[in-house]
Amino acid sequence: MTLADNAGLPSPGPAPVLSTQIGRRTFDWGSRTYIMGIVNVTPDSFSGDGLLSGAAGRPGAAVEAALLQAHRMADEGADILDVGGESTRPGHDPVAVDEEMARVIPVVSAICAALPNVPVSVDTSKPAVASAALDAGASLLNDVCGVSPEDAIASLAAARGVPLVLMHNRAQPHYRDFIAELMEDLRAALDRATAAGVPRWNLIVDPGFGFGKTPAHNLMVMRELSGLRRLGQPVLLGASRKSTIGLLLGGLPPDERLEGTLATTAIAIAAGVDMIRVHDVRANVRAALVADAIYREERQWPTG
Repeated sequence: MTLADNAGLPSPGPAPVLSTQIGRRTFDWGSRTYIMGIVNVTPDSFSGDGLLSGAAGRPGAAVEAALLQAHRMADEGADILDVGGESTRPGHDPVAVDEEMARVIPVVSAICAALPNVPVSVDTSKPAVASAALDAGASLLNDVCGVSPEDAIASLAAARGVPLVLMHNRAQPHYRDFIAELMEDLRAALDRATAAGVPRWNLIVDPGFGFGKTPAHNLMVMRELSGLRRLGQPVLLGASRKSTIGLLLGGLPPDERLEGTLATTAIAIAAGVDMIRVHDVRANVRAALVADAIYREERQWPTG
């Protein structure tokens, strides 16, 4: 069975969303693959790139480091930057609202001021943090708990008129029929978000690679990515440096998983994924350029 077989949607499904306004930019889905750069303002990111791990003891050091990273990622071709202040790795320590705000809001404000033409997303499941980040200039909400019954983040997105990423997640990787339940969870999340007032053109889905899934589930997600197109929404994938890639590479640590990440990027583009969330922007931008030349027929490419 595939995502398409189990979607429970009449063929060919809803008409696809063609574009979404995020900040000052219009994202034309299907024209090319967009790259989202990850800015982790944490001490304990699974990927080893948490900016707080090297910023202890000096006020403002994390903001300075985040700005340097943001400028570098923008120069390397990132289309949007995703700022998060709480690790989502398995076994992570929960972060209180005040602490997450103290980490995230100064960074969002600084990046938005320095790079006004680069949209900023906030990676949070806390409505208070999301609201404060929007006040600071963020223009996209990225909710890692997007399929939970809670609709506070969706209601905020509706009230503020900003796009929302709904990511699939479960507390435990327990499924009777993984593919069917993944699709049903995402459909239900979309229904809740539209009922809360978020228009379809402001909704993006993420299958949640690595969240509430075994390595075998993650590989199934990669094989069946094209089925997500039946939901009619733009699709985001965040497989960068994930533990499943490390496992497939013989237990390599996060900072040695670039080649594996690039393989997932190319496969995702072949399946029609619209945006890739990554730690290593330059390499993924280059991989996307080549994959887009092969799979995005609409775009004009050099022939000489």
